[in-house]
Amino acid sequence: MSESNVNIPNEYRPLSPWGYIGYNILFNIPIVGLVLLIVFALDNNYIARRNYSRSYLIVMLIGILISVIAFIICLALGLLSTYSLN
Repeated sequence: MSESNVNIPNEYRPLSPWGYIGYNILFNIPIVGLVLLIVFALDNNYIARRNYSRSYLIVMLIGILISVIAFIICLALGLLSTYSLN
């Protein structure tokens, strides 16, 4: 640990680059990752992890929203139809 981080309380210490990689892998596990993502987003014990979890959750929700909108647009345009009217 560098000397600049010695006096920082545990809940305010920064997240290491390997920590980000580890949490990315953890959050991509189907059910367990989603549960831990929500738990970490609501946890106040480690502020850097909480903020990263919240940002990951927001990006995931934006991706789901864009996918749903794209699906509805394709459905409305008839691009997903398997049956033809002819």
